[in-house]
Amino acid sequence: MFFRYVAASVLALSASLSAHAAEQALEIGYLPILPAAQLFVGLESGALLPEGEPAPKLVSFQSGPALTQALIAGQLDVAYVGIGPALVAKAKGADVKVVASNIVEQVNVVAIGELAAYFDPAKPVGAPDFAAAVARFTQEKGRKPLIASYPKGAVPEAALQYWLRNVLKLQPDAVELIYQGEAQIQQALSNHAVDAAAILEPTVSQILKRQSDAKVLARGAELFPNQPGAVLLVRESLIQDKPELVQHLVDAQVRSTAMLRDDPAKATPYVQKYVGGGRLPKDVVQGAIERSHDQFQADPGRIIEATRQLQDFQASLGTLNTKLDDVQSLFDTRFYQKAVSQ
Repeated sequence: MFFRYVAASVLALSASLSAHAAEQALEIGYLPILPAAQLFVGLESGALLPEGEPAPKLVSFQSGPALTQALIAGQLDVAYVGIGPALVAKAKGADVKVVASNIVEQVNVVAIGELAAYFDPAKPVGAPDFAAAVARFTQEKGRKPLIASYPKGAVPEAALQYWLRNVLKLQPDAVELIYQGEAQIQQALSNHAVDAAAILEPTVSQILKRQSDAKVLARGAELFPNQPGAVLLVRESLIQDKPELVQHLVDAQVRSTAMLRDDPAKATPYVQKYVGGGRLPKDVVQGAIERSHDQFQADPGRIIEATRQLQDFQASLGTLNTKLDDVQSLFDTRFYQKAVSQ
């Protein structure tokens, strides 16, 4: 009798532990920035997870390197993260796959003040125009234009370098670059401490709204065609154990991308809650979403070749410490292909 009781207790405990494991919340890492907008839309619209799935455990990070370390350490089931951290994590042995893209070509170069005055606000800026303006500015002001960028190794910094070197064909020392975080770049632009910056939305919308002398010199596709931005990254173990859950995440990604592109007014409050600490005005957030219309892209296949090009370019600059030998191994496009074929 005693042994039957013990056996029954062990079985009950085992069943309880199995049920708890099955109900364990998905751990999702993210940065509170516009390139993670699909996560915010999915969360707030209720489309992110299947009905009955426990609410996810959200882990907010303030930088890509910190999120990369969490992935390498085996933490997080899912991450909405830049392609740079995804590449580094995979190269360092993390069992991760990109199953969807979030956004492409999101870097803009914005000039202000004295440098912006060298450009016609009504005309697009071509490579000869920019080179001529830089030369005139340097001669007349007695200094090179000062351009702020994200830290070395970050994708926005790489996009800026690609534009300056490969598109404009400028000598690397034709301008002076400084490397800062998002908040510092915003402050530098607001204080006219720099002449231009490579920035993302919603900072672009904020600067254009606040400063009448600001001008967009180049948008994403002009800097680096198909330049990959943030992606939806999942553990390979999650793919193996719960492929239906991964499929649901990608289905939600496709629907959220459609809302961001086709109904920005509806998506705005969902995004506004997370980006900028929830303190950004609604019109700034909606303007940022609308300006990013063509950049919201869920197809991971679109960015595979550009990811190779990006990694090779960063390696040529010496800003990439760890290189992934097989970039294709980072991607699993099956879930997206199924999502759009349904």
